Amino acid sequence: MIKKNNIPDIRSEVLLNYLYPEKAKDWIVRGEGVFYRNYNSDLFEIDDETHEILLSRDGFLKLLPQGVLTEQTTIKGDTPIEKFNRTQRRMRLLKEAFLPIDTFHFQQSLKIEDQTSELLQAKLPYVLKTYFGVDIENEPNRFVREAALLLPYVSRMRGNFGEVASVLGSLLHCEVRKKTGRYSETDTTRRWLPSVRFELLIPGLTPDEYRQLDEELEPLRDFIKEWFIPFEMHCSIVIKEHHDMRKPNAKLVLDYNTELKK
Repeated sequence: MIKKNNIPDIRSEVLLNYLYPEKAKDWIVRGEGVFYRNYNSDLFEIDDETHEILLSRDGFLKLLPQGVLTEQTTIKGDTPIEKFNRTQRRMRLLKEAFLPIDTFHFQQSLKIEDQTSELLQAKLPYVLKTYFGVDIENEPNRFVREAALLLPYVSRMRGNFGEVASVLGSLLHCEVRKKTGRYSETDTTRRWLPSVRFELLIPGLTPDEYRQLDEELEPLRDFIKEWFIPFEMHCSIVIKEHHDMRKPNAKLVLDYNTELKK
């Protein structure tokens, strides 16, 4: 089946290693020329049945001098159409002749790209463990493992409550409401801290499901407060269900689907 490349900015090696990791040595490469790069993506087409790919790159043939393509006997004695047809036939023959060289070169490039990807994948856990003290490979909590990948950007994200809310929404696959205000343990305005509250709107949880998810979120709460919330702020991350549960036989869970109206 012939497939078009709909990701114009991605290199062919990256895309093929991702889509077909087991076919690195099977591809047959045909270069259409770098002239087309301004109008198309690096990879034109993928035929996973014949294992042929079309690239907007120059092949080995483009490196040869022009004398290889033009015979001196064609300068005279033939009509322009005959000269053109003869040149096109020689081009086709030469492309087929140099096809193994272009294919071998591309396979080597695929191998290098695969090794580079492995190094980059191993780099992030090393950086997180060495510079941030977070070992994601041995972290038992699934939410913390995913959130830790953002630590290299912590200097930009710390205190940005909109981005923190987006991270929580992506991790929990839910809507998140953000509220800022003041926090005081004595309910006075003499001593207070700025506060931020993230409400994870997850409807339909049973009491057991709510308790289980709330316990699983505890390591994530500590992680978010430590890395993404300023030290002088009070932060709370709670699971809520904001809709009317005042129905017959409705099960109300304290601090989940119960609300106090003023």
